[in-house]
Amino acid sequence: MENEYAIKVNHITKRYRLYEKNGDRVKDALGLSKNKKLYKDLYALKDLSFDVKKGEAVGIIGVNGAGKSTILKIVTGVLNPTEGNVEINGRISALLELGAGFNADYTGLQNVYLNGTMMGFSKEEIDAKLDTILEFADIGDFINQPVKTYSSGMFVRLAFAVAINIDPEILIVDEALSVGDTFFQTKCFRKFEEFIRAGKTILFVSHDLSSIRRYCNKAILLNHGEKIAEGEPAEVIDIYKRVLVGQYDESEIKEEKDNGAKKVIVPNATVNIGEWNKNYVRNPNCDEYGDRDVEIIDYAIIDNKGKYTNILTKGEPFQIKIRIRANKHAHEPIVAYTFKTVMGTDVTGTNTLFEHNDIGSLEAGEERTITFTQTLNLQGSQYLMSFGCTRYESTEFKVFHRLYDVIYITVVSEKNTVGFYDMFSKVEIEK
Repeated sequence: MENEYAIKVNHITKRYRLYEKNGDRVKDALGLSKNKKLYKDLYALKDLSFDVKKGEAVGIIGVNGAGKSTILKIVTGVLNPTEGNVEINGRISALLELGAGFNADYTGLQNVYLNGTMMGFSKEEIDAKLDTILEFADIGDFINQPVKTYSSGMFVRLAFAVAINIDPEILIVDEALSVGDTFFQTKCFRKFEEFIRAGKTILFVSHDLSSIRRYCNKAILLNHGEKIAEGEPAEVIDIYKRVLVGQYDESEIKEEKDNGAKKVIVPNATVNIGEWNKNYVRNPNCDEYGDRDVEIIDYAIIDNKGKYTNILTKGEPFQIKIRIRANKHAHEPIVAYTFKTVMGTDVTGTNTLFEHNDIGSLEAGEERTITFTQTLNLQGSQYLMSFGCTRYESTEFKVFHRLYDVIYITVVSEKNTVGFYDMFSKVEIEK
């Protein structure tokens, strides 16, 4: 393998056999199937190839079941491929799912030595790094207790402390960091940055698209076990957004790249009204109520390229479209949207009254589409969206239709500041 590469994945296929009955598995193992196929093939990965150069940080993204964790397990030797091979140039340290490589009955300290030995380090080398590992994990006297008594947060602290402080040349991380608290995650990502500056190699799987965009030189998108995109993180995330809402079209994406797609919102006219919301997963616990004199019949989030999405990029324009229909005569309905945190805190929102846009009167059967266009200043995170249609009748507030927490939105950000939104400050330093 060329010295510039840390990892080469060559035409990897991972296939499982699914049997309807355990008896069929036994018959097949004993050669008693009489040439009859008793199983179905399930492909976790199909002919997957990619390279990771030394010093690169590469992120793998995709929906659940895309094959992300499977390829990490094959790279680290936890799983064997059905076909293909992996070439490794450097000493690997891996943090896969919670519990991998740890003995639950051993103490934390014993597991430090167990893991270090499995990675190829001598006792003397582990002794030299022990203080750094224990300081990073920061679990106190629990280091001398069996790990089966640990909380998930304590477990991941110790596992990551071992993986990242053992000084590997290649670090491989699955979604395990999602268990740690905010301060611990911050410490881990600082360590990531130290690794990158030191020219180490990182390969990791994450659903945190902001981290992929911020830390990675390259992103790889998997779908149903196949690689469908590889390249600059921002471009790959844009393609992932389409996969999530069922709008992935390889020929269309190639045409956009060849022509240099402009960042202009042009709503996709090929989707009929009443079908916009089919692009989104509706919250089964959505709080819906109102007298339905005016009804919300459709809604959509449109990104800066005119595509339906639930992943938006901070700093770029986007639209919220809400379609209403009057079932009775209604005078001056008010249409609104709200962003909330996953903890239920209102972050921002507006309505047609605040924005001085009068919808006017609607007769029974009339419809209107209200489009809110704005630039996204929210921090990178996940949010819940609510839509509403109301009005004031004298001093009485009337609710026509409300959809509380109906869909979720992910905001991707390369830089977060304090609080809920970014002031996009410009900083000047003078002597």
